[in-house]
Amino acid sequence: MLGAASMERRVLGRTGLRVSALGFGCGNVGGLMVRGAPAERERAVARALELGIDYFDTAPSYGDGLSERHLGAALRALRATPAVGTKFQLAPADRRDVAGAMARSLEASLARLGLERVDLFQLHDPIGPALPAATVLDTVVPALERLREQGKLRFYGITALGETAALHRVIGAGVLHTAQVCLNLLNPSAAAPIPAGFPAQDFGRLLDRAGQAGVGAIVIRALAAGALSGSAARHPIALPAVDPIATGPDYAADVRRAGALLPLVREGHAGSLVEAALRFPLGHPAVSTVLLGYSSLEQLETAAAAVAKGPLASAAAARLPALWAGLAAGA
Repeated sequence: MLGAASMERRVLGRTGLRVSALGFGCGNVGGLMVRGAPAERERAVARALELGIDYFDTAPSYGDGLSERHLGAALRALRATPAVGTKFQLAPADRRDVAGAMARSLEASLARLGLERVDLFQLHDPIGPALPAATVLDTVVPALERLREQGKLRFYGITALGETAALHRVIGAGVLHTAQVCLNLLNPSAAAPIPAGFPAQDFGRLLDRAGQAGVGAIVIRALAAGALSGSAARHPIALPAVDPIATGPDYAADVRRAGALLPLVREGHAGSLVEAALRFPLGHPAVSTVLLGYSSLEQLETAAAAVAKGPLASAAAARLPALWAGLAAGA
């Protein structure tokens, strides 16, 4: 049985904080920490800790605060103190008092979690026309720094979604500690060049920019919300329907496209498509942890076993450009 000794730990950018290569996502897509039974939630958190997973990521929007409450309850029951990250969003009305809105969101999150501070506080909104890069750099980041000085958080970052140029500007400024970067086998553009006509947003090797700026990268959507299982079936407590982020036009299209990656399994590069998908992000040096949401304890065990194998071998990595060219040709 896997244990903590088999879990790689990586430095989170320039924070100096070391985190497990696999993180525990408490979001709505997997649903365990939102809709799971209390005993199942606690068992999963306990097993994650036993496996060496020491970064847990939540947000107020996950189950309208339920995720934060449930995570806090499980950690208190287990008397555990892993690294915890949460997030904040800025509604249009909040733009008149950004700092105040952020402070109120953080206080509410701390109350739900039962914590005096969080290790990571992250902007959850896309960066682009509605929330320009200039606003993030000139208003949001200074407000985050003030909250940090007050001892309410240790580090801060963003969810790196939105316009590619805006994301490069914000991350390249070198003022953030972390960025949650979308990276998976259906959209590798944050880590690798993609062929012309590739059917996904081009993030322009955003992970390279993060590495240059000392920003710790937390990979999100590694399984494209489950599409990289190669099956359209959803777990009973998972979100019944999900919208793709930076990949295909809909979930069914992502599942179909995942089939083009099955040569990785047939040729012996990985034991399953899920394994290949989870090991793929580990190959980029800027990646600190791969964040995955769970529906069951079984999914947690599967993910930990995959990550324990480390990055894909060089032969598998060499095979990927041809597979991605095939996806572009079939777009």
